[in-house]
Amino acid sequence: MERNNDVWVFIEQHNGKASDVSFELLSKGRKLAETLSGSLKSVVIGHNIESLAKETFRFGAVEAYTIDDQSLANYRTMPYSRIVNQLVDAHKPGIFLFGATIVGRDLAPRAASHSKSGLTADCTDLQISDVKYLRVDYKNLLLQIRPAFGGNIIATIISPDVQTQMATVREGVMRLEPLEKPGIGKITKIPYLPEAFDSIVEIIEQHRQENKVNLKSAPIIVAGGYGVGTKENFRFVEELAHAIGGEVAGSRAAVDAGFVTPDRQVGQTGVTVRPKLYIAVGISGAIQHRAGMQESNKIIAINSDADAPIFGVAHYGVVGDASQILPLFINVFKQKLK
Repeated sequence: MERNNDVWVFIEQHNGKASDVSFELLSKGRKLAETLSGSLKSVVIGHNIESLAKETFRFGAVEAYTIDDQSLANYRTMPYSRIVNQLVDAHKPGIFLFGATIVGRDLAPRAASHSKSGLTADCTDLQISDVKYLRVDYKNLLLQIRPAFGGNIIATIISPDVQTQMATVREGVMRLEPLEKPGIGKITKIPYLPEAFDSIVEIIEQHRQENKVNLKSAPIIVAGGYGVGTKENFRFVEELAHAIGGEVAGSRAAVDAGFVTPDRQVGQTGVTVRPKLYIAVGISGAIQHRAGMQESNKIIAINSDADAPIFGVAHYGVVGDASQILPLFINVFKQKLK
């Protein structure tokens, strides 16, 4: 199948401000497009979005498709999915990327179903490679990489016989890499032609609350896992984080046990982080958790199990009981800070 080499990214916006994941996907999409010798393009839907469209050029987009109308200011399933489907039908991009957000998880499956394309959710990596599948050679396929079977394996998924390969990626997974010298891109304005079905759902009232915890930008993170033992022991994790000026985080098991709140969860189903220092306390290091922190600059792991997978990604490891080791860490830091 002859496939278009263009890479598209859907730009999710709220009140005229783009979600970080959209710019992260542009950064990754730029590299994919360069490998394919194709073009990176953005799709921006909303109201008063020309400045946002221009901002996508800062991350490598050479063209932005904009659909601007007051009725599109807030996301609604029917008009947005219809517009995206019409664009895909008309231009047939080789790759289309969406953020794995509430909006992206609603929109991407509809676009994939309409175009009968493959869609892989929550990818942790995207690569381009030639693949031989069922004795057929395929050139420049998108490798959609993500944990599978409860995180026990890393699956590489391909969509060989479709015109458009689609994937969703969670915020923080891809690096945010703006260009030092962005080029001047082209804005292609597409008129909005409403249909009666677009207004079948109306937004009466909308409430949005900003997340008060920002693990993504924290330079130091101290994360505790189920191996900490009890909620009382988890206070040592919090005390250590406070002593060294870091943020508190936890694994999914720690969240499920009630040791820490869900907004502080690191991992495949939580937040992806890249701090300068990540201290993992009582975390075994299942693949879902490692996917969210393994690119940290320095990783220190404290675990009573010498064979815990977390030591495979740690730069420094301490084998022992966290409830005994953490007070020693805290005491040393407090002495140094006197």
